[in-house]
Amino acid sequence: MRFSLRSDAGASLVEFAIVAPVLAFLLIGLIDLGRYEYYSILAANAARAGVLYGAQGVGTAVDTAGIKNAVIADAGSLAAWTTANAITVNTLCSTSGGSPGPMPCSGSNVTYYVQVIVNAQFSPLVKYVGFSGPVTISGSAIQRLSAQ
Repeated sequence: MRFSLRSDAGASLVEFAIVAPVLAFLLIGLIDLGRYEYYSILAANAARAGVLYGAQGVGTAVDTAGIKNAVIADAGSLAAWTTANAITVNTLCSTSGGSPGPMPCSGSNVTYYVQVIVNAQFSPLVKYVGFSGPVTISGSAIQRLSAQ
């Protein structure tokens, strides 16, 4: 048999060397996207925990410190980067079945609500082209007071 003077033995190694950085960049991008979604879900669940605490009654609806503590306790790994300043608690009201708005409400048939908004900063693992720095993740929940 005759052997060819040209060998293809190193071609696959060169192709892999060209494609490997692109694959690594895509993998890190997918990991960042997953982390962003995970922290978004944590923020929404923490806001829901705060609303559930505040919606127990009129006394807990005005207990801003207790609502913030419930949010921080539920935040899990968000607790390290969710401070009490990043949590907003609002008491809302509506009259005659309308949409909730800021207090005070006047008239008959007033319904009270608690709203909790949780904000946190998300920093990706890698700096991407066209992407400037940290992104604010926000989770919010609103619920009617169970005892009015």
